Amino acid sequence: MNAIERIRNIGISAHIDSGKTTLSERILYYTGRIHRMGEVHDGERGAVMDHMELERERGITITSAATTVSWLDHQVNLIDTPGHVDFTIEVERSLRVLDGAILVLCGVGGVQSQSLTVDAQMKRYGVPRIAFINKLDRVGADPARVIQQIEDKLGLEAVPLQIPIGLENDHRGVVDLLTMEAVYFEGDHGEQVRCEPIPAELHESAERARQGMLDTLSLYDDELMELLLEGQAVSSEKLHAVIRRLTISRDIVPVMMGSAVKNKGVQLLLDAIVRFLPSPLDAVYYAKDNDNDGAEVTITADPDAPVVAMAFKLVEESFGQLTFARIYQGRLRKGRVLRNTRTRKAARVGRMVRMHANDRADVDEAGAGDIIAFIGLDCASGDTFCDDQVNYALENIHTPEPVIALAITPAKNNDRARLAKALQRFVREDPTLHVHTDPESGETIISGVGELQLEVYTERIRREYGCAVTTGAPRVNYREAPTRAATFNYKHKKQTGGSGQYGHVIGRIEPLPESAEHDYEFENEVAGGRIPTEYIPSCDKGFQQARMKGPLAGYEVVRVKVVLEDGTSHAVDSSDLAFQIAARDAFKEAYPRTRPAILEPIMKVEVEVPSVQQGPVAGDLSSRRGVIHATEPRGEVTVLNADVPLANMFGYATDLRSMTQGRGTFSMHFARYQQAPRDVQDEVIARAKEAAAKR
Repeated sequence: MNAIERIRNIGISAHIDSGKTTLSERILYYTGRIHRMGEVHDGERGAVMDHMELERERGITITSAATTVSWLDHQVNLIDTPGHVDFTIEVERSLRVLDGAILVLCGVGGVQSQSLTVDAQMKRYGVPRIAFINKLDRVGADPARVIQQIEDKLGLEAVPLQIPIGLENDHRGVVDLLTMEAVYFEGDHGEQVRCEPIPAELHESAERARQGMLDTLSLYDDELMELLLEGQAVSSEKLHAVIRRLTISRDIVPVMMGSAVKNKGVQLLLDAIVRFLPSPLDAVYYAKDNDNDGAEVTITADPDAPVVAMAFKLVEESFGQLTFARIYQGRLRKGRVLRNTRTRKAARVGRMVRMHANDRADVDEAGAGDIIAFIGLDCASGDTFCDDQVNYALENIHTPEPVIALAITPAKNNDRARLAKALQRFVREDPTLHVHTDPESGETIISGVGELQLEVYTERIRREYGCAVTTGAPRVNYREAPTRAATFNYKHKKQTGGSGQYGHVIGRIEPLPESAEHDYEFENEVAGGRIPTEYIPSCDKGFQQARMKGPLAGYEVVRVKVVLEDGTSHAVDSSDLAFQIAARDAFKEAYPRTRPAILEPIMKVEVEVPSVQQGPVAGDLSSRRGVIHATEPRGEVTVLNADVPLANMFGYATDLRSMTQGRGTFSMHFARYQQAPRDVQDEVIARAKEAAAKR
């Protein structure tokens, strides 16, 4: 077998607290990578994959961690990703470079809010996945309900390959529907796998479940359909081949189950990873050929082809930048010179390492399909590296927009350099973290996708850089948008002796629908060379400059389309700058006539509370201007799904704990921007005017 066929690049993704890191720890143990399993909430040692001090203290994963393990003579490159939505960029960039994934679902919670986000990310990058229903030992576990949710909420064809032997405290193992055996996991850590005949009380349900599995698979495979119609037995090898093909084509999602914390079902999941998920040879990737007008080209895992690699994650360390990279094709040796196709600069590959969480092992050579890290290679996240034979650019990583900001200042003036150094590092590492200086107040503003993200970065600045900082109250990143069309006819004319400035633009500003793919669109309808072609991009640039600071409250203008219809130019006085100024001032002059509105970020919130406390929690969400869309009873708890403005969610964790005696939990992620009510708009505008007056 080709060595590349034995590589599996997979990620483990899920909603927060579904057991991803616990599952990763079991995988490391059973593959012999570690000899003692750590636990997420074991503060002293913690899980191997949660190597940061903050991760072990908080019991959450903050950064994705990579490692390599071996199972059934296959090399499995594994990335454990965070579940909290504030660190969703870690999931995003990991899935961008992986060939397959494990979608972990809680046997009690089922498909939760972040499960939907992770599933959307997998679909965005076309990543085949296996679903693992975890925590079957917990009270209220119901794998049948979770499988139904996979189909209803995620729109996937779920094919269970197992049924549980007992649930909750009675969970003892699983029935393998492929081999029709009962599988038990014994020993101190479930390392002894024992196969026996199916218990009599489960025989009928196992036969029914296997028939359901075969019926679903036969819909996609004519040969299997013929075997079933003729009443012939179907071999395990045939089933493995069919399931593998349908998983890779994303027609089905095989469903495995167990309990990672109780050491049940993990070895069978490892078997499924190497049997059903694709190798780099099964995956097809596309790139743009920069030397051929961006034409699309196919990338395959050919070790003899020119080298193509992508940097997907950066970590700044004391000895230089650690760059995680996926090699898509070719073979890379230490000392090789590659070219960054974004900057066109050459870079020599010095030291290469294979990562195991925070530990590393030097390697002299890596080939197609490998995930490794470069030390000391300067680049940005998403950069493509090629040798001189090709000039390709791989599709970049989708980056969520920041919705929350706060001001940050050093407690001591002489710590300003440390703060600047820390922020410079974190911005390079995390594309969702934005830093800018308010031009009027001079404050340093950091923006991100969530309150926890900014809280973690301020804590890291204190710990890793010894820089005490003070932060202002969190601010919401509002937006502005037009609500109706308006026309403009603006002439910029300046004569001061010698060559002057002349630019004349005519057109209209229109609102874009909420479903528009982009925040801004520019359309050129100028005919007859009334504005010379070379000045059209200058007009576009001027409009874009103007929209970055709306007149209502100084927020970015979105959902706006500018149509340039006509204009005039001057043979001597027209210039790139003149048309930029004309377009900028035309936008500022016409935009107020579009009846602009303030848009506020709306968060999709999922709250899990004891059923007896559902009423007060629902009432509290409504008082925060929340709209509750669904309530779902799950045993003794109730799950509420609501849309709530971000501005009303600050401090919600503390309020929820006090309402539920510490038993309520919640998660939220950005849903959309929506026009704010008139009183909220007036308040935002008044606050902006007050802040401007103080300056």
